[in-house]
Amino acid sequence: MKIKLLSIGKTDDKLIDLLVQNYIKRLKHYIRFEFVIIPDIKNRKNLSIEQQKQQEGVLLLKNFQNSDFVILLDEKGNEFTSIEFSKYLSKKMLSGTKQLVFVIGGPYGFSEAVYQRGNQKISLSKMTFSHQMVRLFIVEQIYRAFTILKKEPYHHE
Repeated sequence: MKIKLLSIGKTDDKLIDLLVQNYIKRLKHYIRFEFVIIPDIKNRKNLSIEQQKQQEGVLLLKNFQNSDFVILLDEKGNEFTSIEFSKYLSKKMLSGTKQLVFVIGGPYGFSEAVYQRGNQKISLSKMTFSHQMVRLFIVEQIYRAFTILKKEPYHHE
């Protein structure tokens, strides 16, 4: 299985980017992992929220293959503990999923077309985080899940 993380817009915070890259480097010891940043929509300020979501949606949909299992990171999604999330990833690997795609949308969420394409929604918390922080949290949690599955001493419970 391969895991891909798609995100709208680049991060301006170099420290967050360094931390994200650190976890991506660690993750590559466990699984094939790809991080794809989709550039922000140009002239966003001249577009309505719905127009922004539509344009971002078109760009996101171009990055999905028919066989992908698409997980939208969404505040209304299912919540997991770290142990539950590691079991979830294990089931996905055992089920023969070819590529698992986690998606971080733009500031206003996803277009209806992206919601229709998504196979599942996951929430990292009931709290709201910046899209920059969500990148760090999801790659750290994916890394943590693999250390749990390998019974390595990273996670303490």
